[in-house]
Amino acid sequence: MKRRITPSHLLRKKLRNRSSGFHPQHDRYKWFVLGNIMLGTFMAVLDSTIVNVGLPKIMASFGVGIDKIEWVITAYMLSMAVMLPTSGWLADKFGYKRLYFMGLLMFTLGSLFCGMSYDENTLIISRIIQGLGAGTIQPLGMAIITREFPPQQRGMALGFWAIAAAASVSFGPLIGGYLVDNFSWQLIFDVNIPFGIAAMVFTIVIQKEYINRMVGKFDLVGFISVVVFLPVLLYALSEGSASTNTAGWSAPYILVCFGISAIALAVFVTHELTTKHPLINLRLLGDYNFGMGNLVMLIFTIGMFGSTFLLPLYLQNSMGYTAVQAGAVFLPVGIIQGMMSPIAGKVSDKISPKVPMIVGVVVLGISFLLNSQLSYLTEHNFVMLSLYLRGFAMGIIFTPLSNLMLLTMPREHMAQASGITNTIRQVGGSLGVALFTTLLTTRVTYHAQTFGAAIQSGSQEFKNVATNLAHFAQQSMGSNMATAAQQGKYMIMQHVSKQAYIAGIDDDFWVAAIITFVSLVPVLIMRTKTKKQV
Repeated sequence: MKRRITPSHLLRKKLRNRSSGFHPQHDRYKWFVLGNIMLGTFMAVLDSTIVNVGLPKIMASFGVGIDKIEWVITAYMLSMAVMLPTSGWLADKFGYKRLYFMGLLMFTLGSLFCGMSYDENTLIISRIIQGLGAGTIQPLGMAIITREFPPQQRGMALGFWAIAAAASVSFGPLIGGYLVDNFSWQLIFDVNIPFGIAAMVFTIVIQKEYINRMVGKFDLVGFISVVVFLPVLLYALSEGSASTNTAGWSAPYILVCFGISAIALAVFVTHELTTKHPLINLRLLGDYNFGMGNLVMLIFTIGMFGSTFLLPLYLQNSMGYTAVQAGAVFLPVGIIQGMMSPIAGKVSDKISPKVPMIVGVVVLGISFLLNSQLSYLTEHNFVMLSLYLRGFAMGIIFTPLSNLMLLTMPREHMAQASGITNTIRQVGGSLGVALFTTLLTTRVTYHAQTFGAAIQSGSQEFKNVATNLAHFAQQSMGSNMATAAQQGKYMIMQHVSKQAYIAGIDDDFWVAAIITFVSLVPVLIMRTKTKKQV
């Protein structure tokens, strides 16, 4: 007897074949997915910002300098950059739900290992694991949202998704500062663990699996060459002026690293332009606006991300701010950025995308110029003014830049174009951190030598200051005269070191301003098209 197939039977069959706890055709399903993706994105972006305010405590805990601890930031950004172009192929091959879950698992485990780290090397390795997870979460999250939402709701869904990233930019330093001040720096990593576990549970229960059966061949040569190129280059940049490297930039191992990175870059570019299934489709950079836009993104992120970690160091090491006070100053940046983004989008539609971009670049450069005037007497309002300008500038740059970059990009290449842009942003940020750390170390040493040479210990002015400070030490600390005299001289040298450190940070911000203004050149020569021309 032939079995009758009813609609209820078909529904039960679909329910049995699903791999998630919510039916994908249900109206609420996509919103549950969006909520889960927002949670993962918030955690991944949070760890790009939350660490900055904890760096002074981490440096003191492990007894290392800035040239070593910079890898806590660089390793995270670098491993993210490696995974961004790779995660798409892995998701197509093994499934988006499965790989997104693995990304959350790696990120959570990396957070656990960071909190358990007993020295700087263990922490750096743990940050690499964290970054590999974050580099999987972010691009897959955007791809999953784009697939689950219909075109008429996609913009709103991506807007909610962007809110999660903007919120982590604003609240990351503040949360990190509170945890460091009231508990320990380990907790800025441990706090991810419960949220990571919750996100993994939600992924298992909510999401359905999707596998692309038309996946191409994995570009192993491209993957290996880019993995060799970036870390070796950044290592050479960071070690060139390190205190442990007495030979400086002419050290044989530094030159060998530069040579290896150059060869790896040449292999990568040549292979990506000639292979049928490239890891990163560099041919898309032949699109004029897309190529110019990514050049803007590279220059912009070198200056932006490279200088972001400087302000918390200045506020805590030179101005005596607590970690939570240093984190609180960044709170308005994300808020102002979120408010200005839609306004910039409307201005772009009515006038030209170039107008808000040019204004944003100029304002951002001015904010860096203001930061290049920092001293140990700088007032809080002056610091906040530069951050208000920075939030305004970032808010009116990114949306028009994205629109203009993709203006002539074919629809079928949008996903690959997004992967290239995200990769370039992470690479630019990694290069920026390495370059500005090297510059800071070099300039602090230079200023310390210059200021030290200017002090004439035999002059009457020096003797008068040392004597007055000795009397101060004797009265406030109860020291005998001989000890107080040494303490007075020590306070003078301590002040010189403090001035040299601030001068080095000022030099970094000055270079950041120049780099930012340079990005005006590709912005000005980008092409705009009216709706009639499309």
